[in-house]
Amino acid sequence: MKEPEIDASATAELFVSQSDLASALTLEPGDAYPDVFSTSRMVALMEIASSRILRPYLQPGELSVGVTVDVTHTAATPRGVKVIATARYLGREGKLFLFEVIAEDRGGEIGRGTHKRAIISTDRLLAGADKRTRSVQ
Repeated sequence: MKEPEIDASATAELFVSQSDLASALTLEPGDAYPDVFSTSRMVALMEIASSRILRPYLQPGELSVGVTVDVTHTAATPRGVKVIATARYLGREGKLFLFEVIAEDRGGEIGRGTHKRAIISTDRLLAGADKRTRSVQ
C-alpha cells in the first residue's frame, strides 16, 4: 500500500456554533459545562484533518478510523470564532498511521497532541458493529 509522504499535512476548519460548545453536551439537569468550544469537537476536527491526509490512499470499500487520541486542550474558544485543525503525518507504527495534530483560533494555539488511525474495510467494520449490537439485545 502506498502511504503519505512524511510531513504531509491537511486542515479542517469550522466556525464554532452552539452545537460545538461544551454546554451542548449536557445530558441531564446536573450536568453543567461552559459556553466554549468543547474538547470533543476539537478532537473531531483533528480527526477530520488527519483523515484527509489518508483519503487519497484508500481503496474502494476502505475508510480510515481513529484508534487513539492523546491531546491537550489549552485555551478556550467562544462561539462564532473560526478554529483550524492541522494534521501532519509522522509515519507508521505497525498498521497504524501517526499524526501530530494542532488546533488554533485567531488568538493562537488552543490544543495539540498525537492521533493514530487505521485503514479498514467498511464492510468488516459495519459487520462487526452489527454483530456487537445484536449480541447485547
